[in-house]
Amino acid sequence: MTNTPTVTLTVRGAEKRDGGRGIARIADEARQQLGVLSGDTVAVEGNGTTVVKVWPAASTVPENTIQIDAETRTNAGVRIGDEVSVRPISVSDADSITVVPKANFSLDDVDTLERAVKRELLDRPVQSGERARIERLGDAGLFVVTRTNPGGTVRVTNDTNVKVSLSDMVESVSTSSTDADDSTDVTGAAYEDIGGLDDELRRVREMVELPLSNPELFRRLGIDPPKGVLLYGPPGTGKTLIAKAVANEVNAHFVSVSGPEVMSKYKGESEERLREIFTEANENAPAIIFFDEVDSLGGKRDEESDMENRLVAQMLSLMDGLESRGEVVVIGATNRVDAIDPALRRGGRFDREIEIGAPDEGGRREILEVHTRGMPLADDVAVERLAATTHGFVGADLHTLVTEAAMAALRRARDDGADDDALLSVEVTRGDFNTALASVEPSAMREFVAEAPDISFEDVGGLNDAKQTLIEAVEWPLSYSNLFEATRTEPPSGVLLYGPPGTGKTLLARALAGESDVNFVSVAGPELLDRYVGESEKSVREVFDRARQASPAIIFFDEIDALASQRGESHEVTERVVSQLLTELDGLTENPNLVVLAATNRREAIDPALLRPGRLESHIEIPAPGEEGRRKILSVHAGDKPLADDIDLDWLATELEGYTGADIEALVRAASMRAIREAADELTPEEANERADEIVIEQRHFDAAREFVQPTL
Repeated sequence: MTNTPTVTLTVRGAEKRDGGRGIARIADEARQQLGVLSGDTVAVEGNGTTVVKVWPAASTVPENTIQIDAETRTNAGVRIGDEVSVRPISVSDADSITVVPKANFSLDDVDTLERAVKRELLDRPVQSGERARIERLGDAGLFVVTRTNPGGTVRVTNDTNVKVSLSDMVESVSTSSTDADDSTDVTGAAYEDIGGLDDELRRVREMVELPLSNPELFRRLGIDPPKGVLLYGPPGTGKTLIAKAVANEVNAHFVSVSGPEVMSKYKGESEERLREIFTEANENAPAIIFFDEVDSLGGKRDEESDMENRLVAQMLSLMDGLESRGEVVVIGATNRVDAIDPALRRGGRFDREIEIGAPDEGGRREILEVHTRGMPLADDVAVERLAATTHGFVGADLHTLVTEAAMAALRRARDDGADDDALLSVEVTRGDFNTALASVEPSAMREFVAEAPDISFEDVGGLNDAKQTLIEAVEWPLSYSNLFEATRTEPPSGVLLYGPPGTGKTLLARALAGESDVNFVSVAGPELLDRYVGESEKSVREVFDRARQASPAIIFFDEIDALASQRGESHEVTERVVSQLLTELDGLTENPNLVVLAATNRREAIDPALLRPGRLESHIEIPAPGEEGRRKILSVHAGDKPLADDIDLDWLATELEGYTGADIEALVRAASMRAIREAADELTPEEANERADEIVIEQRHFDAAREFVQPTL
């Protein structure tokens, strides 16, 4: 053993997709020093010793590091940032192993559990006393290996007899690191369970891990360690999960407090409960106190809210009086950061505020990897494609999406007559995810009409110049972002579509959203107006805030002249709304993933300040269609209808001078109704439905329809 090569490496968190797989990723140089290949077994030694398979690390990972997941770190008794010794180790095939679940299962589950454990541990090295997580069992998937035959390090093979023992007490099992074991049981979360928040997680760790694990560093510098971190952002982005994962990783006592549960109708009891929480944390230091929905406890004080005022005062005094410096950290989470009393947000209380926002495409890919790593995916499922099409989805939405896709797979299998054994081997397909996408929408956009329209430019007849201008203003900044950065060019922040009623302005905006595959937020101008002071401006702010969270997105203001008419000639409410719109549009240049479209048939009524460059700077006229345009509109609306041979769409297009796109759609619909009316008058409903394929729309039907559908222009 003295000649066994050994390297010392620094621990890093595992890749999101590697959680629970029992592997370690190390750089090529370290693997060469150890003389091991991909798939070989090594021993990782910290405060304890564990065994894992070696896989190559990405080229971007530092050479002197090892990437291992939370269970492996627990088995080795180390945390992220610690140093471990790594050496190759021989491994023999296991005749049998016995594992004990940490969760409660019934005797009826044993056979299923044994199959699941064997499938997940197949070809993995294990040894007695180690923990292993079965991802497909979710929170109940934590097991401890109690016995192996032969002893020492063994590999699970197809011939290994895997036994799940429900009679042994897990508490009696001797693990490599008992303390770390307990902390994980409390929170049930690890860094590998958090996707798309690497920067935010690093900042939280700086504020929490160092004060709890190395408080002497701050004393040596002569400064007080941070006392509090405030996490804020939209619901479902991972604020609570981050707090639980940090508590797990730093081996701290974790006190979770939901804001409303502290409240009491009796005077003084709420403050007493707060004092008891801080006392418990001090007695069990190092500790983390996590206040979820902290805005319900620390709301802004005023003269009318006596209980809230007393609670905030108690919170202030408790956070100022944390005696065990560096050993108690307070984490607060809220999605209403502006509602928190300013006194709580100063230095010495909540020292740092960290925004946990909606993830970008890369973040969504990581989150999907976390939630699908224990899921049997079919070959046609591409996580990258899912990440690209789920604009505006937060972590909770993606979890719901994956769950709904799995449920769709089970429903599909049951409809196909699968029995219980067949259900265990069902795979989740791309079609299942498409079914889930139809029923799951971004939570940040549920209060608004957010949609990804299923129409395209093919459904809009004519208007080729307008289409091209819209593509350049909206699609190009999203598709060619690097070109805009290289040329230092800022894309247009707003586009105004103007023209007579019925020419296709709204349809063009919806088609653009369908073509660019982004969230489409449709806002009818008058619906934002409110008679109460400040409410209209607040509605405008909320529309832009939610669209930023769900970006890339298009905000479409229909009939914007009702919302932004000229100041000095309109009502006071409208003037304030115009001012708010100007402010929001000025901030759009910093967010190229957000574009404002507006439509009006009264451009002269809009306030000129909105129409200048930097706001609604691109003005696209949507005129009444010419003969060629009318021909294309007719082909869109009548091309798939059962037309008689006597109908000439080219001739009809020349006869419809002055008809807009909406007029032509109404004309075709009226002609169709004429044909249906004739069939209904002559036949019974049963006969008409049976002979539906015989109905034909003739020229005389169009002639009759023209008497009732007059041109708008």
